[in-house]
Amino acid sequence: MKILVINCGSSSLKYQLIDMEDESVVAKGICERIGFGGHFEGKTAREGFAKFEYDVDFPTHTEAFREVTAALTQGEHRVLDSLDEISAVGHRIVQGGDRFSGSVLVTPKVTQDILELAEIAPLHNKAHVMGIEAAFKVFGENIPEVVVFDTAFHSTMPPEAYMFAIPYEFYEKYHIRRYGFHGTSHRYVSGECAKLMGRDISELKIVTCHLGNGSSITAVKGGKVIDTSMGLTPLDGLMMGTRSGGIDPSIIPFIAEKENLSPAEISDLIQKKSGYLGVSGLSSDDRDLKTAAAEGNERCALARKMLSYQIRKFIGSYIAAMEGIDAIVFTGGIGENADDIRADVIRHFGYLGIELLEDENKKAVKGVGAEISAPGSKIRSFVIPTNEELVIARDTMAVAFGK
Repeated sequence: MKILVINCGSSSLKYQLIDMEDESVVAKGICERIGFGGHFEGKTAREGFAKFEYDVDFPTHTEAFREVTAALTQGEHRVLDSLDEISAVGHRIVQGGDRFSGSVLVTPKVTQDILELAEIAPLHNKAHVMGIEAAFKVFGENIPEVVVFDTAFHSTMPPEAYMFAIPYEFYEKYHIRRYGFHGTSHRYVSGECAKLMGRDISELKIVTCHLGNGSSITAVKGGKVIDTSMGLTPLDGLMMGTRSGGIDPSIIPFIAEKENLSPAEISDLIQKKSGYLGVSGLSSDDRDLKTAAAEGNERCALARKMLSYQIRKFIGSYIAAMEGIDAIVFTGGIGENADDIRADVIRHFGYLGIELLEDENKKAVKGVGAEISAPGSKIRSFVIPTNEELVIARDTMAVAFGK
């Protein structure tokens, strides 16, 4: 059984074809610049995931989706004899609000709900619906489609964790609350952590750190989320590549008045010009900041110190919330590659009985997972490369076929 996993952005469409017999990736790629040109990039397992790419016009997501299916079934890079070999399509959806606590089959009502939730995820949910509609134009009703929500794993948070201290009427009228994101990633790595520890996840208290251009930290107690750093939108919590993360709300009207900025301009400032980029003035990429910091750039060094400090604060607060901790997990682009940030975080929790394995930590980069805590540590720590696409494929198979 093969599952096609789709992740649509406003001008992009990422895909993976996964063979569920052994959960291996058969092919993957991305369609970029949808709506203003078009570029296709693909890789196949048969060719050792060597990249092939070309420019092609993508007026809409429908043309992009058709190009994906053509690449899978036609030409020298094809991996399927026909589309009949695809059993189902799974879609990643960023915002499920409080309407979806799990993955579901696509229906007209589900699609409409996702569109209505675009009010609190305008950059994502509308694009996801474009992907759903594009898939239906190609496959029709021939195969089932399933939607998997980033927010679903966080739906177990109690009200004291997800409510904001604003007039309650705004929760009732507009559903303003903490939803959390990166749920499929936090779900995957917390489950893998339990397997690596040889224990049932229901017995464990785990803090999962998904660190990248977008970052979030989650407290997973007994396999259920009790708190997470992102809020109504993916802007809250940690500082990120270009996002400010949580800041004093009064900063917003203060800057708006001083700089004569509109609400849209302020949103652009804290979404696209802050975080690593705003503090460093150089880049939103941790690799660039690490290199520059080593060369003496103090603002780049400061940005990375700020991130490490904030990670420690969130982990510490979640230890208090869970009344203890068994493991810390690092994943995502920074979590899987910035060994120095991981080391700084772990060393600061030494007083709780965790010791860093220096050599293992340095080796755990570029997709290599490892336990980075020394034997005998009271708290264990792991680098676990995330696999959100596999979670989506597993859910798609379970929802569509009950397997």
